[in-house]
Amino acid sequence: MRKIRRSFDKPLRPWDKDTIDKNKTIKKEFGLRRKKEILRAETIIRNYRRLARGLAANKDENKELILLTKLRKIGLIDSTASLDDVLVLTTGDILNRRLQTIIQKKGLARTVKQARQFIVHGHISVDGRKSKWPSMLIPIDKEASITFSERSKVKENVLKKLEEPIKEKAKSKEEPKVEEKKVEETTTEEPKVEEVIVEESKVEEVVKEVEIEEVVEDDGKK
Repeated sequence: MRKIRRSFDKPLRPWDKDTIDKNKTIKKEFGLRRKKEILRAETIIRNYRRLARGLAANKDENKELILLTKLRKIGLIDSTASLDDVLVLTTGDILNRRLQTIIQKKGLARTVKQARQFIVHGHISVDGRKSKWPSMLIPIDKEASITFSERSKVKENVLKKLEEPIKEKAKSKEEPKVEEKKVEETTTEEPKVEEVIVEESKVEEVVKEVEIEEVVEDDGKK
């Protein structure tokens, strides 16, 4: 019977507080269930960095081209990247290329945990084939082919629920416009009230002047 080898390297200090806190935030951000998933991602990145350092020392252009081409297909680096960019890769870069993370970013699931549930329950297909592995690394050319499988029973219900928050956001954007119109109406009405007060004060002054003139005329006649 073939012996299955461990696919990750154990940490040198497994009970380090900073490492434990860092792993907690990573698990929450990417919806991971086990610490082994983080260790696998760290091992993959560590191996790529080790290859990049060896190629930078030996200066083998053919092997360097093979490594860079592979990383470009996965989506870890862009077309203008070099070996120096490979040395800067982090664990988050490899976790962003997982099927679970891409489904959440594409909007097929509201959260990363929901995305994991869809994958494990067999509702997601990649390139026309059902996939049940959340840790599957997706190449860039297959990213557009990620969708719900044809026999998925939750496909229609999920798409309807995903459209509801979009409609609510559209309504919430329209409401402030109505409030702005009301504010404009109140601001336009205020000067009119001031004008009326000014006009009333002018009328009172004119009336007083007329009364004073009548009193003076009466005194002159006497």
